[in-house]
Amino acid sequence: MSVVTSVDRPGAQPAPPAGNPAAPAAPTPPTPEGWPAEQSAAYPAGYPVAEPDRLTRFVSRLHARTPRWVVPLAALGCVGAGIGYALLSDPTRSAPDALPSCLLKLTTGLDCPGCGGTRALWYVLHADLPAAARHHFLFVFALPFLAYFFVAWAGKQAFGWRLPELRIGPKLVGGFLAAWLAFSVLRNLPWPPFTALYV
Repeated sequence: MSVVTSVDRPGAQPAPPAGNPAAPAAPTPPTPEGWPAEQSAAYPAGYPVAEPDRLTRFVSRLHARTPRWVVPLAALGCVGAGIGYALLSDPTRSAPDALPSCLLKLTTGLDCPGCGGTRALWYVLHADLPAAARHHFLFVFALPFLAYFFVAWAGKQAFGWRLPELRIGPKLVGGFLAAWLAFSVLRNLPWPPFTALYV
């Protein structure tokens, strides 16, 4: 009876002769993930991770130590600053070229997409919605949605509130932007009734 060794199996590689330093070393068997064993031991996640620099570490520590209500409070401060500016400056009585002024209107005489927004905010704060809509209808239309988005986001960030979400898809956003663009063009046409939109 003949004995079949590993060398005799079809496709088997012959073992290098013992004591031959020139013989190539057998390759390290790959791990199931496809990485050699020594690399998998060095990088358990499967890839090397770069060490963060000082700025990244500082920002990460700051983010970890900052209370969750700080960002909503800062955003609320920005909103409050805008409202305070509108109330103190009274844009309804300001000269057309008073600073800060719209650069497009100052140079071309045309209303930009945002022209009238500050005056519309001033009228909203004084509960005069017809006058606010006269100065910027789309701003008045979008204001309740923006306010709800802000309250829902700030409440979730600061207090963990779970308010119902308003689902706005790309088509709705695109339609609103298209309406804003059309409004920006129509308000600058020099014929009635479009002249009523000029502010």
